[in-house]
Order: sequence, then structure tokens, then C-alpha cells
Amino acid sequence: MSKGAVALTRSWLYVPAHRRELLPKAMAGAADAIVLDLEDAVPPEAKQEARDNAVAAVGHSQPKPVWVRVNALDTDWGRADLAALAAGGATGLRLPKVESPDAVREAAERTGLPLHVVLESALGVERAFELASAHRLVTVVSLGEADLMADLRLRDRTALEWARQRVVTANRAAGLPSPPHAAWTAVADLEGLAADSETAKARGFFGRSVLHPRQIETVNRVFSPDPDEVGRARALLDRQAVRRSAAWLDEDGRFVDPAVIANARWLVDLADALENGGITV
Repeated sequence: MSKGAVALTRSWLYVPAHRRELLPKAMAGAADAIVLDLEDAVPPEAKQEARDNAVAAVGHSQPKPVWVRVNALDTDWGRADLAALAAGGATGLRLPKVESPDAVREAAERTGLPLHVVLESALGVERAFELASAHRLVTVVSLGEADLMADLRLRDRTALEWARQRVVTANRAAGLPSPPHAAWTAVADLEGLAADSETAKARGFFGRSVLHPRQIETVNRVFSPDPDEVGRARALLDRQAVRRSAAWLDEDGRFVDPAVIANARWLVDLADALENGGITV
């Protein structure tokens, strides 16, 4: 999966890999990508079964991108996951609890697969740019917020705003797509999910992980460009095409300069790419 494809992924649905019966349901659903989980959702006694199921799943053509979240790289489980999935058919690997650029490079060289690096500790966040730029196979870097809150001894989720903006900046500085937001753990609270997703979108995130199929529609809707906003962006680009000046005041008295044009171009390109991929926005 290219960085461009990652940039268009709105919803990443976690599926516990030891629950083989859930994968066909996930594939038939509305998630843009599936993340087979070998880590937190899998009890110790089911780790081998989960790994075997993941290897079997990515060994066949699937209708959606299939990523695999492996176990922490410094564990025996994690090392066995990399060995089993190396050069296989997975779209890419999610690497949890990453702190070391060397570990990222080792995972890249061992597997040859695209990597989604997840930061879940204070040290990981401090090294965000180093990790984002550690290897050409790193496609995106995001936060694992529950573990990060525990490591930082936080009780207030809003205290993570600095870390969120740091990871947004690290991705863009490394030439990577906007990162997906962390999962919303209050599965039944769809209003909260929508509000939190809107805030994340406004602050530089695109898409997010989801823990339950009932969350997918909300996430896909929020991270699909608003048609009215896209229409205004298209009109702005049309006006810019017939003007000779690099900057002007629009009809609402807003100053339009190359930065505003660049943002409009990104929005229109995003909407076009999603629609051309068969996703109506």
C-alpha cells in the first residue's frame, strides 16, 4: 500500500486475528482497511492461532487492504510475527509501542513491507520525527493514546494535544501523509466519536482506527470532504486560474494567497481521489 493510498484511508477496523469468523464480516463492511490484530485483543494462549490465521488471510487476495498489528518488537511474540509475515501478502504492518529507529529499520529490512509506526510512550513521542524518517518503508506514524496516557500518568485526555500536534508535524516533516487518529474507546458514544473526529480533522489528522463496525459510518462521514467545502475550493481554483496576481481579496473580503490556494488544491485532489476510488463524498 503506497503512502498515497494510506492518505485516502478513512477507517481502519481492528479485527482480533484469533477470531477467524470476523474477517469475512469485516471484508463485507464499510471500513476502508482492515487491521488484523495480533497484539492487545489476543490473549496469550491464542497468539499462535492468531498468527497462523493472519498468515493464511494475507496469503489470499482480499477485497480490502489488510494490515497486521504485530506484537511489540522486543518480545518473542513480536519477533515470531515478523518472521511469519516477512515478504508475505500483508498490505503492511502496524508496529506497536515503537521507541527505536533501529527497531523500525530492522522490521523494514526483515519484512520488506510498508510500516505503520505507533507511538505509545513518552520516548516514542520525543523521537517522532526520527521514527517517521527511519526508513523508506515507513508510510505513516500515529499515536496509541491509551498506553501513552498511562505512560504519562494522565487523567485528562486533552493533555495529549501537544503529542497529537507533534505527530502531525513529524509526519508532514518526513513527507508522510496526515496521520490517522487513535481509536475512540467509548464504542456506544457515536456523538462523542463524531465530535472528537471533527476536532482531529481540523487539527491535521485524516481517518482513524475503529474498534467496532458501528463506528465506521461516523468516521467515514467525518473524514470525507464536505461537498459544499469542496465546491468552494473548486470555485476558488477556477478564479485563481484566470487571475494574474498571486494574491487577492475574495468576495467575502478574505485574503487569498498561495497558501490558501494550496489548501484548496489539496481538498479538491482528496475529493477527486476518493471519488475515483469508488467512494462517493
